Amino acid sequence: MINFNGAFVSEDANVLVQNRGFLYGDAVFETVKVVNGKILFLEDHYFRLMSSMRVIRMEIPMNFTLEYFEEQILALVKNNNTESSSRARITVYRNDGGYYLPQDNTVSFLIKTTPLESKEYLFNEQEYEVDLYKDFYITKQLLSSIKTTNRLINVTGSIYAHENGLDNCVLLNDSKNVVEALQGNIFMLNGNKLITPPVSEGCLNGVMRKQVLELAKKIESIEVVEEIISPFDLQKANELFVTNVIKGIQPITKYRKKEFSTEISKTLITALNKSLGLV
Repeated sequence: MINFNGAFVSEDANVLVQNRGFLYGDAVFETVKVVNGKILFLEDHYFRLMSSMRVIRMEIPMNFTLEYFEEQILALVKNNNTESSSRARITVYRNDGGYYLPQDNTVSFLIKTTPLESKEYLFNEQEYEVDLYKDFYITKQLLSSIKTTNRLINVTGSIYAHENGLDNCVLLNDSKNVVEALQGNIFMLNGNKLITPPVSEGCLNGVMRKQVLELAKKIESIEVVEEIISPFDLQKANELFVTNVIKGIQPITKYRKKEFSTEISKTLITALNKSLGLV
């Protein structure tokens, strides 16, 4: 079942015939992790969704409060028996009508949940190899920092990674600087400095990115900064990792011929689970 405007309907229900999210990518979304019937980082997800809707000039319904956002997700999670641990995606799209110019700016939403195996964030000790994806570039603009349904760079990049036996790819912007990975923000440890690209470079304003920045600042042995990263910097790094709210922190073990340690990743995953009361 999915939650479609507050009603549970079959996933087979046809909501795509005139759907602007399907036809034009006129939609934004949030993916959240639910543990023990609680949405992790609820306020961060809610306010990012509201901000995204404002950026693309959607009309925010009066009843679409934080409490309503939470209620709608948790009601579906309970209905689908995935309260213990699950991912939930809420997609908000402009209502049918018009071509490029919409007839109005009202919206509808749908929510889908998928069960997850683990409540806590796990440390992945397996080899995880990445390389650059250079077929297309991210533009340095506000739209790049929000989660719209236009993810063609991520889709084609994922196909490239699969065809080349990679676990992920690093995306670049139109200045040829590092922006993020296909499935999350990227962090680089160089000496005692932990660096992630600023949002102004075109990266997603990630919810887990924010959490990791806050947790890392509590580690006295490292300096945490938001700075531009060039592809050449990656090969000089001591450690690289990717962040998102579903996996948490994914260490990168290999980039081209360079192999990396995973000590800070492990430290941050432990701190993250502890801060959420998951250990």
